[in-house]
Amino acid sequence: MKEYRIAVVGATGMVGRTFLKVLEEYQLPVSEYVLFASKKSAGSKLTLCGREYTVQELTEHSFDDGFDIALFSAGGSVSEKFAPIAASKGCVVVDNSSQWRMDPEVPLVVPEVNPEDIKKHKGIIANPNCSTIQAMLPLRVLQKKYGIRRIVYSTYQAVSGAGVKGWNDLVNGAKAYVEGTDCKLEKFPYPIFSNCLPHIDVFMEDGYTKEEHKMINETHKILGDDSIRITATTVRVPVLNCHSESINVELEKDYDLDTLRQELAQMEGLVVLDDPAHDAYPLASIADGHDEVYVGRLRRDNSVENGLNMWVVADNIRKGAASNAVQIARYMIQHDMI
Repeated sequence: MKEYRIAVVGATGMVGRTFLKVLEEYQLPVSEYVLFASKKSAGSKLTLCGREYTVQELTEHSFDDGFDIALFSAGGSVSEKFAPIAASKGCVVVDNSSQWRMDPEVPLVVPEVNPEDIKKHKGIIANPNCSTIQAMLPLRVLQKKYGIRRIVYSTYQAVSGAGVKGWNDLVNGAKAYVEGTDCKLEKFPYPIFSNCLPHIDVFMEDGYTKEEHKMINETHKILGDDSIRITATTVRVPVLNCHSESINVELEKDYDLDTLRQELAQMEGLVVLDDPAHDAYPLASIADGHDEVYVGRLRRDNSVENGLNMWVVADNIRKGAASNAVQIARYMIQHDMI
Protein backbone atom coordinates (compact mmCIF):
# COMPACT_ATOMS: atom_id res chain seq x y z
CA MET A 1 0.00 0.00 0.00
CA LYS A 2 1.20 3.47 -0.87
CA GLU A 3 2.18 5.67 2.05
CA TYR A 4 1.91 9.44 2.18
CA ARG A 5 3.83 12.38 3.63
CA ILE A 6 1.50 14.68 5.52
CA ALA A 7 2.23 18.14 6.88
CA VAL A 8 0.22 19.73 9.69
CA VAL A 9 0.37 23.52 9.64
CA GLY A 10 -0.69 25.29 12.83
CA ALA A 11 -0.01 22.16 14.85
CA THR A 12 0.19 23.88 18.23
CA GLY A 13 -3.24 25.56 18.07
CA MET A 14 -6.53 24.20 19.37
CA VAL A 15 -7.57 22.73 16.00
CA GLY A 16 -3.99 21.73 15.18
CA ARG A 17 -3.69 19.62 18.30
CA THR A 18 -7.04 18.04 17.47
CA PHE A 19 -5.66 17.25 13.99
CA LEU A 20 -3.04 15.14 15.74
CA LYS A 21 -5.59 13.34 17.88
CA VAL A 22 -7.82 12.56 14.90
CA LEU A 23 -4.90 11.45 12.74
CA GLU A 24 -3.86 9.06 15.48
CA GLU A 25 -7.38 7.62 15.60
CA TYR A 26 -7.79 7.33 11.83
CA GLN A 27 -4.43 5.60 11.21
CA LEU A 28 -3.94 6.76 7.63
CA PRO A 29 -1.18 5.09 5.59
CA VAL A 30 1.53 7.64 6.33
CA SER A 31 5.27 7.37 5.85
CA GLU A 32 6.01 10.61 7.68
CA TYR A 33 4.33 13.48 9.50
CA VAL A 34 5.96 16.91 9.76
CA LEU A 35 4.49 19.53 12.09
CA PHE A 36 4.72 23.26 11.40
CA ALA A 37 3.80 26.41 13.31
CA SER A 38 4.90 30.02 13.66
CA LYS A 39 8.41 31.03 14.65
CA LYS A 40 7.09 31.68 18.16
CA SER A 41 5.87 28.08 18.55
CA ALA A 42 8.72 26.39 16.68
CA GLY A 43 10.67 24.02 18.89
CA SER A 44 7.61 22.86 20.80
CA LYS A 45 7.29 19.12 21.38
CA LEU A 46 4.09 17.30 20.40
CA THR A 47 3.22 13.61 20.41
CA LEU A 48 1.57 11.81 17.50
CA CYS A 49 1.06 8.05 17.24
CA GLY A 50 3.37 7.46 20.18
CA ARG A 51 6.23 9.46 18.70
CA GLU A 52 7.48 12.85 19.85
CA TYR A 53 7.80 15.50 17.16
CA THR A 54 9.61 18.82 17.24
CA VAL A 55 7.49 21.55 15.65
CA GLN A 56 9.26 23.31 12.81
CA GLU A 57 8.92 26.94 11.77
CA LEU A 58 6.77 27.43 8.68
CA THR A 59 8.73 29.14 5.90
CA GLU A 60 8.56 29.57 2.13
CA HIS A 61 10.82 26.52 1.80
CA SER A 62 8.95 24.18 4.14
CA PHE A 63 7.36 22.27 1.26
CA ASP A 64 10.48 21.91 -0.88
CA ASP A 65 11.05 18.32 0.30
CA GLY A 66 7.69 17.23 -1.08
CA PHE A 67 4.44 16.45 0.71
CA ASP A 68 1.31 14.69 -0.51
CA ILE A 69 -1.19 16.43 1.80
CA ALA A 70 -1.02 19.46 4.08
CA LEU A 71 -3.64 20.14 6.74
CA PHE A 72 -3.75 23.87 7.46
CA SER A 73 -5.26 25.54 10.51
CA ALA A 74 -3.17 28.64 11.07
CA GLY A 75 -5.46 31.50 10.06
CA GLY A 76 -6.38 33.19 6.81
CA SER A 77 -3.23 35.25 6.32
CA VAL A 78 -1.00 32.18 6.70
CA SER A 79 -3.18 30.19 4.30
CA GLU A 80 -3.24 33.02 1.79
CA LYS A 81 0.56 33.07 1.66
CA PHE A 82 1.57 29.46 2.16
CA ALA A 83 -1.22 27.32 0.67
CA PRO A 84 -0.36 28.34 -2.92
CA ILE A 85 3.31 27.64 -2.20
CA ALA A 86 2.48 24.14 -0.97
CA ALA A 87 0.16 23.51 -3.92
CA SER A 88 2.84 24.64 -6.37
CA LYS A 89 5.06 21.87 -4.99
CA GLY A 90 2.46 19.18 -5.77
CA CYS A 91 0.94 19.06 -2.30
CA VAL A 92 -2.85 19.06 -1.82
CA VAL A 93 -3.79 21.56 0.87
CA VAL A 94 -6.90 21.09 3.01
CA ASP A 95 -7.38 24.51 4.55
CA ASN A 96 -9.45 25.21 7.65
CA SER A 97 -9.43 29.01 7.40
CA SER A 98 -12.01 31.16 5.61
CA GLN A 99 -9.43 32.33 3.06
CA TRP A 100 -10.38 30.03 0.16
CA ARG A 101 -13.94 28.98 0.94
CA MET A 102 -15.74 31.22 -1.51
CA ASP A 103 -13.08 31.10 -4.24
CA PRO A 104 -14.89 29.62 -7.27
CA GLU A 105 -11.75 27.63 -8.14
CA VAL A 106 -11.58 25.96 -4.72
CA PRO A 107 -13.93 23.11 -3.69
CA LEU A 108 -15.73 23.58 -0.37
CA VAL A 109 -16.25 20.07 0.95
CA VAL A 110 -18.11 18.04 3.55
CA PRO A 111 -17.16 14.45 2.56
CA GLU A 112 -20.56 12.91 3.37
CA VAL A 113 -22.32 15.62 1.36
CA ASN A 114 -20.35 16.61 -1.75
CA PRO A 115 -17.29 14.34 -2.10
CA GLU A 116 -17.56 14.60 -5.88
CA ASP A 117 -16.29 18.17 -5.62
CA ILE A 118 -12.92 17.00 -4.25
CA LYS A 119 -11.70 15.91 -7.69
CA LYS A 120 -12.17 19.49 -8.96
CA HIS A 121 -9.37 20.79 -6.77
CA LYS A 122 -6.37 22.63 -8.19
CA GLY A 123 -4.16 22.05 -5.18
CA ILE A 124 -6.36 23.59 -2.48
CA ILE A 125 -9.55 22.26 -0.84
CA ALA A 126 -11.44 24.40 1.67
CA ASN A 127 -12.88 23.14 4.92
CA PRO A 128 -16.23 24.90 5.56
CA ASN A 129 -17.06 26.97 8.62
CA CYS A 130 -17.78 24.84 11.69
CA SER A 131 -21.38 25.97 12.00
CA THR A 132 -21.99 25.25 8.31
CA ILE A 133 -20.49 21.76 8.30
CA GLN A 134 -22.89 20.21 10.79
CA ALA A 135 -25.95 21.68 9.10
CA MET A 136 -25.02 20.22 5.73
CA LEU A 137 -25.61 16.57 6.61
CA PRO A 138 -29.34 16.78 7.41
CA LEU A 139 -29.90 19.50 4.82
CA ARG A 140 -28.42 17.38 2.02
CA VAL A 141 -30.88 14.60 2.84
CA LEU A 142 -33.78 17.04 2.78
CA GLN A 143 -32.57 18.64 -0.43
CA LYS A 144 -32.34 15.32 -2.27
CA LYS A 145 -35.64 13.93 -0.99
CA TYR A 146 -37.88 16.99 -0.84
CA GLY A 147 -36.14 20.06 -2.22
CA ILE A 148 -35.46 23.17 -0.11
CA ARG A 149 -37.06 26.59 -0.56
CA ARG A 150 -35.86 28.40 2.55
CA ILE A 151 -33.60 27.94 5.58
CA VAL A 152 -33.59 29.89 8.85
CA TYR A 153 -30.48 29.31 10.98
CA SER A 154 -30.27 30.17 14.68
CA THR A 155 -27.00 29.00 16.17
CA TYR A 156 -25.79 28.54 19.74
CA GLN A 157 -22.02 28.35 19.36
CA ALA A 158 -19.52 27.23 21.97
CA VAL A 159 -16.57 29.33 23.07
CA SER A 160 -14.07 26.79 21.70
CA GLY A 161 -15.02 28.14 18.27
CA ALA A 162 -13.29 31.37 19.29
CA GLY A 163 -10.03 29.60 20.16
CA VAL A 164 -8.07 29.45 23.38
CA LYS A 165 -8.84 33.07 24.30
CA GLY A 166 -12.58 32.46 23.98
CA TRP A 167 -12.27 29.33 26.11
CA ASN A 168 -10.34 31.33 28.71
CA ASP A 169 -13.00 34.03 28.86
CA LEU A 170 -15.62 31.48 29.92
CA VAL A 171 -13.42 29.54 32.33
CA ASN A 172 -12.00 32.68 33.93
CA GLY A 173 -15.43 34.29 34.03
CA ALA A 174 -16.90 31.33 35.92
CA LYS A 175 -13.98 31.38 38.33
CA ALA A 176 -14.34 35.13 38.90
CA TYR A 177 -18.07 34.72 39.54
CA VAL A 178 -17.43 32.07 42.21
CA GLU A 179 -14.67 34.11 43.82
CA GLY A 180 -16.50 37.43 43.53
CA THR A 181 -13.67 39.05 41.58
CA ASP A 182 -13.34 40.82 38.24
CA CYS A 183 -12.28 38.99 35.08
CA LYS A 184 -10.08 40.47 32.37
CA LEU A 185 -11.48 39.55 28.95
CA GLU A 186 -9.14 38.10 26.33
CA LYS A 187 -11.54 37.62 23.40
CA PHE A 188 -15.12 38.84 23.70
CA PRO A 189 -16.41 42.43 24.03
CA TYR A 190 -18.58 41.38 26.99
CA PRO A 191 -18.37 38.59 29.58
CA ILE A 192 -19.51 35.30 28.05
CA PHE A 193 -20.16 33.72 31.45
CA SER A 194 -23.91 33.98 32.10
CA ASN A 195 -24.37 35.76 28.76
CA CYS A 196 -25.38 34.98 25.18
CA LEU A 197 -23.63 37.23 22.69
CA PRO A 198 -25.40 37.69 19.32
CA HIS A 199 -22.08 38.69 17.81
CA ILE A 200 -19.69 36.26 16.09
CA ASP A 201 -16.99 37.80 13.90
CA VAL A 202 -17.38 41.39 12.70
CA PHE A 203 -20.58 43.24 11.80
CA MET A 204 -21.14 44.00 8.13
CA GLU A 205 -22.85 47.02 6.57
CA ASP A 206 -26.19 45.17 6.30
CA GLY A 207 -26.28 44.46 10.04
CA TYR A 208 -25.40 40.77 9.67
CA THR A 209 -22.16 39.44 11.08
CA LYS A 210 -19.48 37.88 8.92
CA GLU A 211 -20.27 34.51 10.54
CA GLU A 212 -23.88 34.80 9.40
CA HIS A 213 -22.77 35.63 5.87
CA LYS A 214 -20.44 32.62 5.94
CA MET A 215 -23.32 30.27 6.75
CA ILE A 216 -25.51 31.71 4.01
CA ASN A 217 -22.84 31.77 1.29
CA GLU A 218 -21.26 28.43 2.17
CA THR A 219 -24.63 26.68 2.24
CA HIS A 220 -25.37 27.90 -1.27
CA LYS A 221 -21.98 26.71 -2.50
CA ILE A 222 -21.98 23.27 -0.87
CA LEU A 223 -25.60 22.45 -1.78
CA GLY A 224 -25.06 23.92 -5.24
CA ASP A 225 -28.26 25.95 -5.25
CA ASP A 226 -28.21 29.74 -5.00
CA SER A 227 -32.01 29.89 -5.26
CA ILE A 228 -32.48 28.68 -1.67
CA ARG A 229 -33.50 31.61 0.51
CA ILE A 230 -31.39 31.64 3.67
CA THR A 231 -31.12 33.83 6.75
CA ALA A 232 -29.05 33.36 9.89
CA THR A 233 -28.54 34.61 13.43
CA THR A 234 -25.37 33.30 15.08
CA VAL A 235 -24.93 33.51 18.84
CA ARG A 236 -22.01 32.73 21.15
CA VAL A 237 -23.19 30.92 24.28
CA PRO A 238 -21.48 29.97 27.58
CA VAL A 239 -20.77 26.37 26.55
CA LEU A 240 -17.18 25.13 26.34
CA ASN A 241 -17.46 22.88 23.29
CA CYS A 242 -19.98 21.76 20.64
CA HIS A 243 -22.25 23.98 18.58
CA SER A 244 -26.04 23.64 18.67
CA GLU A 245 -28.32 24.90 15.91
CA SER A 246 -32.03 25.41 15.48
CA ILE A 247 -32.72 24.97 11.77
CA ASN A 248 -36.08 25.83 10.28
CA VAL A 249 -36.60 24.55 6.74
CA GLU A 250 -39.34 25.15 4.20
CA LEU A 251 -39.40 22.18 1.83
CA GLU A 252 -40.72 22.04 -1.72
CA LYS A 253 -42.60 18.77 -1.14
CA ASP A 254 -44.72 17.46 1.69
CA TYR A 255 -43.29 14.78 3.91
CA ASP A 256 -44.18 12.09 6.41
CA LEU A 257 -42.30 12.75 9.62
CA ASP A 258 -41.59 9.09 10.43
CA THR A 259 -40.29 8.48 6.91
CA LEU A 260 -38.15 11.60 7.12
CA ARG A 261 -36.57 10.37 10.38
CA GLN A 262 -35.68 7.09 8.70
CA GLU A 263 -34.14 8.91 5.73
CA LEU A 264 -32.02 11.09 8.00
CA ALA A 265 -30.86 8.00 9.92
CA GLN A 266 -29.49 6.50 6.70
CA MET A 267 -27.12 9.43 6.13
CA GLU A 268 -23.48 8.59 6.82
CA GLY A 269 -22.20 10.46 9.86
CA LEU A 270 -25.66 11.56 11.01
CA VAL A 271 -27.28 10.24 14.20
CA VAL A 272 -31.01 10.74 14.81
CA LEU A 273 -31.71 11.27 18.50
CA ASP A 274 -35.38 12.14 18.60
CA ASP A 275 -37.49 10.64 21.36
CA PRO A 276 -39.05 13.54 23.28
CA ALA A 277 -41.23 11.19 25.32
CA HIS A 278 -38.04 10.03 27.01
CA ASP A 279 -36.24 13.42 26.93
CA ALA A 280 -33.92 12.16 24.21
CA TYR A 281 -32.53 14.90 21.98
CA PRO A 282 -29.06 16.10 20.91
CA LEU A 283 -26.90 17.76 23.56
CA ALA A 284 -23.43 19.27 23.56
CA SER A 285 -22.43 16.80 26.26
CA ILE A 286 -23.39 13.93 23.96
CA ALA A 287 -21.64 15.23 20.84
CA ASP A 288 -18.44 16.23 22.66
CA GLY A 289 -15.49 14.17 21.44
CA HIS A 290 -17.37 12.57 18.54
CA ASP A 291 -17.29 13.04 14.77
CA GLU A 292 -20.99 12.35 14.23
CA VAL A 293 -23.61 15.07 13.77
CA TYR A 294 -26.71 14.63 15.94
CA VAL A 295 -30.21 15.69 14.88
CA GLY A 296 -33.46 15.69 16.85
CA ARG A 297 -36.49 17.73 17.97
CA LEU A 298 -37.92 16.95 14.53
CA ARG A 299 -41.37 18.45 14.17
CA ARG A 300 -43.61 20.19 11.70
CA ASP A 301 -43.63 23.94 11.38
CA ASN A 302 -47.30 24.56 10.68
CA SER A 303 -46.76 28.28 10.05
CA VAL A 304 -45.57 27.56 6.49
CA GLU A 305 -46.31 24.94 3.87
CA ASN A 306 -44.05 21.89 4.25
CA GLY A 307 -42.20 23.46 7.18
CA LEU A 308 -39.81 21.51 9.41
CA ASN A 309 -37.93 22.32 12.62
CA MET A 310 -34.85 20.44 13.75
CA TRP A 311 -32.10 20.72 16.35
CA VAL A 312 -28.58 19.87 15.21
CA VAL A 313 -25.51 19.45 17.46
CA ALA A 314 -21.89 18.57 16.72
CA ASP A 315 -18.38 18.89 18.12
CA ASN A 316 -17.16 22.05 16.39
CA ILE A 317 -13.47 21.34 16.93
CA ARG A 318 -13.70 17.78 15.62
CA LYS A 319 -16.39 17.50 12.91
CA GLY A 320 -16.55 21.26 12.57
CA ALA A 321 -12.83 21.55 11.84
CA ALA A 322 -10.16 18.88 12.37
CA SER A 323 -12.09 15.69 11.65
CA ASN A 324 -13.76 17.05 8.52
CA ALA A 325 -10.34 18.00 7.13
CA VAL A 326 -8.85 14.60 7.96
CA GLN A 327 -11.90 12.91 6.44
CA ILE A 328 -11.25 14.84 3.22
CA ALA A 329 -7.65 13.59 3.26
CA ARG A 330 -8.82 10.04 3.96
CA TYR A 331 -11.30 10.19 1.07
CA MET A 332 -8.55 11.30 -1.32
CA ILE A 333 -6.32 8.46 -0.15
CA GLN A 334 -9.07 5.84 -0.37
CA HIS A 335 -10.04 6.95 -3.87
CA ASP A 336 -6.47 7.38 -5.14
CA MET A 337 -6.83 11.14 -5.71
CA ILE A 338 -3.29 12.10 -4.63
